[in-house]
Parts: sequence; structure tokens; C-alpha cells
Amino acid sequence: MALRTLVLLALVCAQFAPSTQAMTPIDLRCDGNTDPIAASPTPILTWRVESAERGTQQSAWQVIVASTPELLSQGKGDLWDSGKVTAKRSPQVLYAGKPLPAGQRCHWQVRCWGTDAKSDGNENDEASWSKPAFWENSLHSPSDWRGAQWIDDGKALPTNDAGFYEHDPAPRMRYEFSLKKPIVSARLHVAGLGYFAASLNGAHVGDHELDSVWTAFDKRILFSSFDVTDQLQSGDNCIGVELGNGWFNPLPLRMWGHRNIRGSIETGRPRAIACLIVDHEDGTQSTITTGPDWKFTPGPTLFNSVYLGEVVDARLDQPGWNTPNFDSADWKPVQPVDASLELLQPLTTPPIRAAESIDAVAITQPEPGIQIVDFGQNFTGVPEITLNAPAGTEVQFRFGELLYPDGTLNPMTSVCGQIKGNRKLADGTLISKGGPGAPEFAWQADRYTCRGGGPETYRPKFTFHGFRFMEVTGLPQSADSSPLSLADMKGIPLRSDLLSNGEFSCSNELFNSIQEVTRQTFLANVVGVQSDCPHRERFGYGGDIAATSEAFLMNFDMSGFYAKTVRDWDDAARPDGNLTDTAPFVGINYCGVGWAMAHPLLIEQLYQHYGDESLVEDQLPVAIRWLELENSARKKGLVTKGLGDHEALTRSGGPVITTAMFVDAARRVARLARVVGRDSDADRFETMADDAAEAWADSFLDIPSGKVDDGSQTRQSLALGFGTATNANRQAIFDQMVSAIQTPTKISKAGTNKPAGPHLTTGIFGTRMVMEELSKNSRTDLAYELADRDTFPSWGWMLKNDATTLWEHWAGSDGTFSNNHPMFGSVSAWFFRWLGGIQISPDAVGADRLVICPQTVPDLDWVKCSHKTVRGLVESNWKATSDSIDLDIVIPPDTTAVVEFPIASNSVTESGQPLDDANGIEILNPGRRIQIGSGHYQFKISKSN
Repeated sequence: MALRTLVLLALVCAQFAPSTQAMTPIDLRCDGNTDPIAASPTPILTWRVESAERGTQQSAWQVIVASTPELLSQGKGDLWDSGKVTAKRSPQVLYAGKPLPAGQRCHWQVRCWGTDAKSDGNENDEASWSKPAFWENSLHSPSDWRGAQWIDDGKALPTNDAGFYEHDPAPRMRYEFSLKKPIVSARLHVAGLGYFAASLNGAHVGDHELDSVWTAFDKRILFSSFDVTDQLQSGDNCIGVELGNGWFNPLPLRMWGHRNIRGSIETGRPRAIACLIVDHEDGTQSTITTGPDWKFTPGPTLFNSVYLGEVVDARLDQPGWNTPNFDSADWKPVQPVDASLELLQPLTTPPIRAAESIDAVAITQPEPGIQIVDFGQNFTGVPEITLNAPAGTEVQFRFGELLYPDGTLNPMTSVCGQIKGNRKLADGTLISKGGPGAPEFAWQADRYTCRGGGPETYRPKFTFHGFRFMEVTGLPQSADSSPLSLADMKGIPLRSDLLSNGEFSCSNELFNSIQEVTRQTFLANVVGVQSDCPHRERFGYGGDIAATSEAFLMNFDMSGFYAKTVRDWDDAARPDGNLTDTAPFVGINYCGVGWAMAHPLLIEQLYQHYGDESLVEDQLPVAIRWLELENSARKKGLVTKGLGDHEALTRSGGPVITTAMFVDAARRVARLARVVGRDSDADRFETMADDAAEAWADSFLDIPSGKVDDGSQTRQSLALGFGTATNANRQAIFDQMVSAIQTPTKISKAGTNKPAGPHLTTGIFGTRMVMEELSKNSRTDLAYELADRDTFPSWGWMLKNDATTLWEHWAGSDGTFSNNHPMFGSVSAWFFRWLGGIQISPDAVGADRLVICPQTVPDLDWVKCSHKTVRGLVESNWKATSDSIDLDIVIPPDTTAVVEFPIASNSVTESGQPLDDANGIEILNPGRRIQIGSGHYQFKISKSN
């Protein structure tokens, strides 16, 4: 009886107690990073909140920023106190306090007030502060570099192309200095063109690889900042910098026989700039900067190229060169370079880092003296190899994605720019297709000359490769044993350090494998830019990005990476405003709208996913200028130039596609204009889109049948996906698309057989649109059938043929097409958006509005799907039985979601209660559609009505 009384009393108290929300701000970030030491002068601050209550929403917030931890602990924001500010939809807050000098450490906290869904909008009176966080203001003007100068080795670049292929040792630079006062903290700010590796007192600084990250170096140079407090010592110290060519001094390779990227990018002799600032206990500072008093010497890396690899002679190494008291009498003074410091900006995109190493799985010997190392998967990075050979032994390494039938290396799918063989000049002379001095075959290779005297480890420093197999030659041979063992080597993946924010798995193991291979492909193609492939070209093609960006965004935190990509496109814009095919620009400019549209597409996606309104403000003029240029070139209302549905198996180009792309881009730029209040511009762009769509329909659409041009999957799906189809004709166009899938046109690619059954004939855009439009129009059963194939053409066909990364072409290739291409990876977005059902709503700002719409098919028993937004974790997990579907959903705070159940049902419960009685649920369409706020929901949907 006493227990029952206590329970009743508790229920009464709960009923009449004040409605409150325990809302705790967490995950405080500055410019997207946790406690950064190189923030921008007016950084963007973000946080998210945690709460176990349903319907949690921030109604207001307060940020205080203090110059010391003591002031912060007293609640005194001497740098900024925002006061209580009404929350807006964007989660981003722009610092609006006192101007911050370079190096200023800012300590900050935030507290939030919430509006409880059960409390009629009454705000809580009390709010708890977050845990403290900090940022340090970066160097942001030339004067902040305190007199630092760019320095190089003073050598001139070769006067002819052939000279670039001769040995040209990577310079090592050093400077000794003494620190007499106790050290409190120290920051090293450094940039190198093309690549740098910095060290202090013999130890490598930081964990970055292939710094500085590739940008248009005539527009923007990203420097890195490191906390080096623990690497300095009282007394003598030494700073060292080693330089590689990177993207600043590439070879004059004639890619495809004619394209020399040196003619389109900023180039020069490798150079460095550094500023080391040391804080002492007495409040003073010591500053060490690059200048004419530094010394250099040629290092043991005799040759380095991002495409062709490295040549290293370890016998030329000078142990201790970057430590104090090293004898550098023979070293020469560096040469100061008269180059601007205005272009230097702090690195805010994720740096390139080494990921978890990969163990080799097999070593074979197809021929005497040739060993093939199989790492078991295609990846991007370098090998790390332990050798034990006599001094002077030259070991050669070549890399490839495939093997020939006889077990020897096939490097041909990864040859730079298809430079394969020679061509004959008019006088009969044979020269490489790659131009004067270029090798006959521009494959990836490294050469290492051993120093001898015991085991030594080689790991390339200023290059990277895309490969699964490594050929090793030149090692001493023995009659009864292999000179290499699996324990001697490992693969080191190199990639921009993207945080994973999405997981998908299901009862279909083929789909799980496709998802894993897609993620592996994505991670192999983010070495500073989102590349088409990690070997043959390595360029940031816009079409590849436009086809896969949503899939990337659902799998990884792309906020910093894609913000850089947008600015890369701005930097690459031509003087007339044209946006080019790649960013950084490398001279390729023929693909047109479908590639340039990556710029406004990413701006909108970054706004929808992360709420980045400042990027919209900054970059909208760039998108508008490009759109108006494209509009001025239309003929009879149509966009007549540009590449279409790349790598489709049927005819895939022409104005029927490029005009549809233009319509999509124009409407997107109109939406972006409305975000920043430019409504008149938005009206103008919508009129542009409508006019182009009308011209498109007049030229290509048979209205009675819904057939677009020749009726291919590509044409039908892009009419739907890019929005040239009107509401009146969408159904007919969709029906024609379904017909084209069920009875595909004859595949026109040479060397392939006509497959049986419904299958894709689309390229990179059409594939994304077909899968999306099928599910959007309740034909996920057919989309599932397309994805579940293991015969040509399909993702399963790739896996069935030993693919560990996605192919460039449905048919695969052993000599032309890359075997590591992300552009068909849009299937991963389909997994998240339609099987898992997690979608960022088109009108979302920082993922504050979601659509949860999982679709079930008979052959799929369960799905587990999650995605971490800037608001927190979203989950949509379901399990189907013969009589019901269990749907488990988690929505983070500051988020609402429209939930569309997989089936209509008269019997739906949440946590065992009828929907009408469940807390925090608004019924929009009984048994089919509801709206919910944050919280954990467990639905049971009965299949029997």
C-alpha cells in the first residue's frame, strides 16, 4: 500500500511540476573545429545540445568569450558577451566581439534556453553553462608573420621541358636558435609550396601529410599551425623544413598527348615560409622566422612527382641534420623569395593524414627477380617497407590496380594522362606521348637506394599512389627464400581526415558490400580535393562531385572540405565568370553546366546540412555571374554545349541533357538568392529556368506519350530529376522511364554483351536520378532489383569481378578506365535516403528539418541506418515480419521530422500506445504520415488492416 501511495504521489507531482528541459550545450566548435589554434579573425561558433526530453528546441542562447579562464569562470565576457539572443534556424553564430589580435586565446562558453513542447512555449528561467572551450586567433595579415619571408634554394627552373625529368634533389632547410627563458607555449605556423615536412629538434612536427593542401596558389595558400610546446627545450634548438614539388612544380607531362597543366596553374621553385612564436613565463615572446640566415642542402630525395613517384638515395641522408649543433658548414644560404604573404590563410579544411595501416595479404613471384605484393584492397597512399640489403642496392617499386593473367603487374589503368607509348615526329624521331623527357609509360613508380648496414624503412614522402598491387624488383635473390615477407611491409592510406557521420547496414549482404566499397572509394579520392581518381588524373572534376555529393554528405562530415571546394571553384573562375570543369583549374574547360553546377549545388547542400549562410552570402555572386554567362550563350532557349551523362551505356549527350542541367542550376541559384533576401534576382532566375524548360519541352518532349527525345533511361530520368518535367507530364515521363528500365535499349559500348532483365544503362547523373525517381514514385521494388544485380551492368558485377573500389565504367577495364572512381557512388545516398529513409528536407537550414521515409521491399528483412547531423544523431532502423514493421527512430534536439510510414496502416502504435495518445506526435495523415520533434520513438506498424 505504501509503495502504491508513493507511485501515485510521484505521478501527481510530475503532472503539476513546472515543465523544464535539461538542455546541455556540448560539442563546442570554432570554424568547425574543436579548440583550434588557427581560427579566422571573425570565426563561426557552433554547438549542439543534449536532452532526453521529446520536442527539445533552443529558444535562446548566450555566448561569453573571455581573455582568461579566470574571467570566464566568473561569467565575465571581456571579449564578447552576446547577452540572451533569440535562436534562429541556422546553428552558426558569427563572433561579434572585440577585434582579436593574432595569437589571442579566446575562452568561451555557451548556455541555452529551451521551449518545452509541453509547456505552452514558456522558457526556462535557468540555464546551465557548457564546459569551457577555447580558440586561438590565427595569423591573418602579412604583419602577423613578423617579418617571415618565403625562402627557396635559389636554383632556377629548367629552361626546357626535358630538364624537369632530371634529378633535382628536394632541399632541406635548417635554422638553429637558442631559448633562454622558460617556455609556456609555442606555435609554429608554416606553409610550403608544393609540399613541406617540418621538424623540431629531430622530431617531425604534427601529423599532417602532403602539406600544403592543393589550392590555386596564385589565389590562396593554406598554412598549417601546430602546437610545438613539448618539442622545444631550453637552450639550443633547431627547426628543419624539407620541400617537395607537389602541385607547385609538377612535371610538364603532356596528358592525353597535349595537356600540360603547368600552363594553367601557378608554378615555381619549391619554397617555404614559417613563423615560430614562443611564449615565456615573464610575458615576453621569442619569434623565429624564415629568412636569409637559414641554410639549405640537397636532400636524399633526388626526384619527386605527384604522378611519377620518388627517387631516393638513402646513402645521401645526413642523420641529425635537423638537430642542434649539427655540422652544417657545407650548407649554403637560402634565397629569400619576393612573394606575397597576402595569399596566406589558415587551414580550416581537414588536413591530410595517414589512416590506419593496411597489412599486405600475399606475396607472389611470377618471374625470377619480380615480387608482387597484394595489399588486398585498392587504396590511395604509400607503402612502408622494411629492407635489409647491401649499400647501393637499388630497389624499384611500381604500382597498379590489377594483375595480368600471368600474375605480373598491370599498371595501365593508373598511368598518368593515358601517356602510354611513343609517337613519331615528322623526321621519324620517336618521343614519348608525354612530351620531351617524359617516360614512354607514365606509371607510378618509386626507386630507393639502400644505405646498407642493417634494416632500414622506406616510406615515400612527397608523392602518393592509387594501387592494390606493388611490384618489387632489384632486391638480392636467394635460391631458397623470398627476400621479402609480409611482416616487412604495410600500406599507409593518405586522405583528408574526414570524420565518419553515417552508417548503413541491412539484411542484404551484397548491399553491405556495396556500401563498404563505396566508402572505400570515397576515402581514396579525398587527398585535399575530391578527385575523379587517385592516380591517372587526380583532379577535382565538378561532374563527379555533383553526382556523389549527397552520398559523401550522408557518410562523412564534409563541412570544412566542401567549403574549401566551393572556394576552389571561385578561385578557378575564368575572367569572364565561367566556372570550369575542375577546381583547382588545370586547363580543362569543355564539360559545361553539369560540371560547373557543382559550385551552387555544394553551396545549397552546405546550407541545408550545416546552415552555412555566410558561404551563401560570399559565393552567391560567383554563381550568379556564371549563370548569367551560361544564359547569354543559350541558342533558341537551349544550352547547346557541354558533356552529358558521363559513361552512360547509351547515347548520353546533347542539349536535351545540358538544358535540363541548366534548369536545375538556375532554380538552385534562385533558391540561394532568396536565402539572402535577393528576391528580385530569384524571380529573374526562376524565369530563366522556366523559359529554358519550355524550350526544352518544345524541342524534346512528346507530351502525349511522355517520351523525351529517344526515350532512354538517361533522358527520362534527368527530365524528372533536373526538373524540366512539369507536374502535368511527370507521370507520363516516369512511366516511360520505367519502360526503358524494364526493356532497355541496346547497349552501344563496344566489347559488352546485352544483359538480361531490368538493368541500368545510365551514366553518373542518370544513375543517381533513376534510383531517386523510382523510390520517390513508389517503385523502390524496381530500384532494389537494379541494385541487387550481380551481372553486367551493376555494382554487384564490379564486386563479383574482385573490385574493392568502384569502377569508372560499368564494364570495367584492364587498360583504360580507372578501377577507383567515386562517380557511381550515388547508390550510397539511395541506401540512406530510401532504405534507411533519412533525408535532409529540401527546406532545411542546418538539418533542422528531416524527412524519415524508409521504404520496405519483400526481400529485405531489416535496415539499420544512422546519420550524425550538426544537431546530433539521427537513427532510422526497421525490421519487418510477416505481420508488422517495427520502426525505431531517434531525432536530435532542435530538429523536427516528418515521418512517412512504409505502408498505410489502421494500426500504428508508439511505445505500445496508439498514436493519438503518444507524446510529441502530430498526426498529418492517419496511419501514414506524422510529424515529430526530438526524442526516441518506437513504432509498430501492423500489416493487417
